[in-house]
Amino acid sequence: MLSRKHVTEALRAKRDGFESYEQRTGQELERLAERLARLEAMSAREAREALTAVPRPGAYPTDERASGQSVVRRFKEHWADHREARCWALSVLGGVTTLAVDGSQITPSTDYTMPVGAVQVGWFENPHESEGEYVKDIHFEILTPEEMYLGGTRADQFEDQTEGRTFPDAVINRRRFELECEVLVAHMRRYARETRDEPRETPVCFFDGSLVISFAAQIRDRALQRAYVAAVRGLLDVSRETRVPLVGYVDTSHARDLVHMLEAFDPSLPAGASITDSQLLATQRLSWGDRGEVFTCARDDRLFDAGNAGDDYYDRVCFTYLKTAASARPTRVEVPRWVLDAGLIEHVLDVIRAECVVGTGYPYAIETADAVAVITARDRERFYRLFQDFAERELGRQLMMGRKPLSKRARR
Repeated sequence: MLSRKHVTEALRAKRDGFESYEQRTGQELERLAERLARLEAMSAREAREALTAVPRPGAYPTDERASGQSVVRRFKEHWADHREARCWALSVLGGVTTLAVDGSQITPSTDYTMPVGAVQVGWFENPHESEGEYVKDIHFEILTPEEMYLGGTRADQFEDQTEGRTFPDAVINRRRFELECEVLVAHMRRYARETRDEPRETPVCFFDGSLVISFAAQIRDRALQRAYVAAVRGLLDVSRETRVPLVGYVDTSHARDLVHMLEAFDPSLPAGASITDSQLLATQRLSWGDRGEVFTCARDDRLFDAGNAGDDYYDRVCFTYLKTAASARPTRVEVPRWVLDAGLIEHVLDVIRAECVVGTGYPYAIETADAVAVITARDRERFYRLFQDFAERELGRQLMMGRKPLSKRARR
């Protein structure tokens, strides 16, 4: 049980540390604001030339960069009330198909004698047509013990194991990621076929997360790394091939690509240890709907070192930051570079803005896909009851539970 008294006393004991952090953060923001002003004085060519000595400076300016121009692009629409905002949103979304995909998983529980895993991917498709019907659907997949412990990479080769749990969890997480990408790929291909048969508004597909998968750099297993990279490369390839815009949406981003680029202009100056891109752009007094300039990703996370250089795709991803809620920092939005080159960036951003109006600060499509895909604690309990029934009926085996979880259930 959490004690309010003890928590309050512990926080007060660390007050100086929090005050020191706030002071240091303020100083770092001032220093980075000066570098941001230096960037705004440059053209795209001048900025790129200033970064030539750094192989991966975090980001590169795109052709949106113009000398003397602010990094902030102001949103020109203004409304008197939410009703007007919704009217605008519906006019933007009319005839535009949006698709969002999300996933959940069930990892093997040590409470039971037989391991089992599962992945559920859900999607929400809305054609935004008066006669069209939205679609909510799921794909559910079971992973057997052999698939979790022996599939892909041998468990004894996976260096991050902890009591036999990390390896199967990693396999399940990878499968969820792959399935989310596979669902998006299938829909993008279908949209391309339908558009050839009957021209329509450009659809927009949402991936709930980043297309820049730095987390994979922390995975020691190379085969597992390559699986994640291959899945994202497949998304980018199909998006470009089908000309269907893809959005990587990161609501709370801790990325520092723009910050690293600003630091690379003058490596002799001290680097900001904790400032994020969204934190920096929040100092630019963004109003709802305003966005940052679009940059090309050049993150140095070592994912493509040690023989993986041929898989580098970050330069095919562009990012910007979009203010979607008055009380929050701007959201990171990532798109394939072809979207910017094709002049579709404003169409995509308006669709995101409109989705956020309908979803009151968060894209309605992603919000709904999450609700479709989520597996709750009660769902997990139900899954294990179904698995126990299956084991007894189909396998002739009783699924046993350890004494510790039984004891916990009795006490709680």
